[in-house]
Amino acid sequence: MKEAYLYKKLKDKAVQCSLCNRRCKIPEGGRGNCQVRENIRGTLYAMTYAKPCSVNTDPIEKKPLFHFLPGTETLSIATVGCNLHCQHCQNWEISQAAWEAGPQREVPPSEVVRLAGEYKTPSISYTYTEPTIFYEYAKDTSVLAHKQKIKNVFVTNGYMTKEMLKDYKELDAANVDVKGNEEFYKKVCGGVEMQHVLDSIKRMKRNKTWVEVTNLIIPGQNDDNASILQISEFVHDLDPNMPLHFSAFFPAYKMRNTNPTPRETLVKAREIALESGVKYVYCGNTYPGDPFENTHCPNCGEALIKRHGFALLESHVDKGKCHSCGQKIAGVFK
Repeated sequence: MKEAYLYKKLKDKAVQCSLCNRRCKIPEGGRGNCQVRENIRGTLYAMTYAKPCSVNTDPIEKKPLFHFLPGTETLSIATVGCNLHCQHCQNWEISQAAWEAGPQREVPPSEVVRLAGEYKTPSISYTYTEPTIFYEYAKDTSVLAHKQKIKNVFVTNGYMTKEMLKDYKELDAANVDVKGNEEFYKKVCGGVEMQHVLDSIKRMKRNKTWVEVTNLIIPGQNDDNASILQISEFVHDLDPNMPLHFSAFFPAYKMRNTNPTPRETLVKAREIALESGVKYVYCGNTYPGDPFENTHCPNCGEALIKRHGFALLESHVDKGKCHSCGQKIAGVFK
C-alpha cells in the first residue's frame, strides 16, 4: 500500500479523497466507494499499489485506440476495483472486487517499465478496470516510463477530478467511455453524473492528450437516437477530428438477460455521428473484418488503414497524411 496523493484530512481522523468525482468522505477505518482506498488512523492509503491483477500485452487497437500508434503493442496493467458500478460491466470479476480479492504479489513501477522495454512496447496502458482508482501506481509508473520515452495510456470512464488531471502531466492518450445520457449514468452506472465525464474529456484535450471516445450501445438502454446524437454532437463540437467508436454489447454481469447489440444499430449510430460532422467514426465488437473498423480519409474517402479485428493489415498514412490526396489525418503515428 501507499499513501494517497490526492486527499485532505478532516476532523476526527476522517479524510476526503480528491481522486474521482465521488469525492468520498471516509471515516477512520472506512473505505472509499471503490473499496481499494482505506483510511488508516487518519491517513488515506491506496491499498492496491503495485499489486496488479493483470499484466498483459495487447494490440493498441484493443483499447480501442485507432489513431494512436496504430499497429503497435501496448503493455496493459490493472488492479482490482472501480469507482463506477455499471450493471453491464464486462470485467466485473475484477472491477467490483475489494482490494483483498486482488493478488498480493508486488510488481513495482520500475518492473512495469522494465517489462515494457523487454517486450518493446512503445506504450503502457492502464486499463481493464478503472485506472483512476490506482492513480498512484499509474502516476509513478508513468513518470519512469517517460524517462524511457514510453507513452502512457488511460482506458477510463472519465470520472476523475480536475485535480487529478492537473497533476497527471504524463498522460499521452486516453480512450474515454461515454456510456449514455444523464439518466443512463444514474440508473445503470451507480448514480453518477454524466457532466463530470464530459468535463474530463475537455480537460484532457486542453492538456494536449490524444483522446478517443467509445460508446457501448445496449439495446433498450442507451440505443435511442437522442442519446447517440447527444454524444455525437459533443464530440463534434469539441473536436470533429476526435475518433468515436460505437461498440456492441454482449450479455454480462447484471445484464445477462439483455440481448446483444445488432450490428444495424451500430451502423445507424455511425450514420448519425457522420451526419453530425464527426470525421472518424467506427463500429466495433462486431466481426473481424467489419469495413467500418477501417480508417478512411475524410477528404477523398480512401481506405487508409485496414484492420481485421485488432490486427492492422495495411496503412497508407504517409507522415500523418493521406497518401492519395495529402489530407492531414488526425492522430499520433510515430
